[in-house]
Amino acid sequence: MKTVKIIHPQFGEVLNEEYQDAVQHKIFLTMIHSCLELKQDLTTFNGRDFLMHVPFEILRQCLIIGNVETVTLGEYATIKSKMEG
Repeated sequence: MKTVKIIHPQFGEVLNEEYQDAVQHKIFLTMIHSCLELKQDLTTFNGRDFLMHVPFEILRQCLIIGNVETVTLGEYATIKSKMEG
């Protein structure tokens, strides 16, 4: 599993996304990094059901973690069933 977590000290967990596709994971991490470097708000919409807007001032205060975790087949089945539900 590839995950991206954004945690703010005051607001708590702002984002906790899981990706199965390595390319999507890398694109999302690159987008977050670009927003931090260019001092821009983080805004994204997938065209269906996911809209996120984080102002730069809040984003720069966040702890941002992007990593790859190994999961067992049983854990994968549980995660997959939650995603489909």
